[in-house]
Amino acid sequence: MKFIEVKSNSSEETIKLSYCDYGKGKPVVLIHGWPLSKEMWEYQLEPLVNAGMRVITYDRRGFGKSDKPWGNYDYDTLAADLKELLDQLDLIDVTLVGFSMGGGEVARYLNAYGSDRIAKVVLVSSVLPFLAKTNDNQDGVPTEKAEEMMAQLTNDRIGFLDEFGKQFFGVTMFNHPVSAPLLEYYRMLASLASSKATRECMKAFGSTDFRQDTMNINVPTLIIHGSSDNTVPIEISSDKTSKMIPNDQYLIYQDAPHGLFYTHRERLNNDLIEFITTGVVRNDTANTMFIPEDGTIVTMNDPLGI
Repeated sequence: MKFIEVKSNSSEETIKLSYCDYGKGKPVVLIHGWPLSKEMWEYQLEPLVNAGMRVITYDRRGFGKSDKPWGNYDYDTLAADLKELLDQLDLIDVTLVGFSMGGGEVARYLNAYGSDRIAKVVLVSSVLPFLAKTNDNQDGVPTEKAEEMMAQLTNDRIGFLDEFGKQFFGVTMFNHPVSAPLLEYYRMLASLASSKATRECMKAFGSTDFRQDTMNINVPTLIIHGSSDNTVPIEISSDKTSKMIPNDQYLIYQDAPHGLFYTHRERLNNDLIEFITTGVVRNDTANTMFIPEDGTIVTMNDPLGI
């Protein structure tokens, strides 16, 4: 097991972040979502390594095998942790892949530290650009809803994670895209996070305004989101993000839930490999849709929309 040591922005506390580093070639850094850990990338790791890439995954502070400090879970600190990883491993020409909450680290890193080390960005089911409902973001998540979720998480964290996992993967009475043992496994991964980190990170991704960060992303970007994402609804997230990044390609996975890294893993892996190696995805799957900058929705089987 490998670790890097980092210091929090607002204290002298030194913590260890757990990471894995496999393969050779252009580096790809996979940033996990909430409330999981680097193990969520199990089904991406081997295909990317086999495609000739160096793949680095790491546990966010407070999660997985990383240290679990009491505080400092704001995005400035989390982006600084990502910078330490890139600097200490001396990674260049990197593709950053941020899933869900991890999209925030990607955007804040680029805004704070620039793109010298970064070649491309992939945002998967991302929380960008701003989830909270405010006067200038009327379709965001109301404060009452966020408070209700926090109360459930505080009262019974494991019970909350159990129900959250079903929504995460789109499990219903008639739809079971993941097995019961796999749901239990992901619940276990989430349970290994500290309760404090789980709550503080929920506050962070739910309230941080990334709009300015998003507009400052200046490298080729692939945006992927599921049309049936009930955890981070596409209308308040990637639909907006795609209009704020000038050099982006936007793929909508029809009927995909939030956890598409498992439910749509083969398609995701193929799209990641193609984008990282060529800079563009030419996907001929009718269920994957591309939205060009003018906002027109067309299937990739019908690239002219006719």
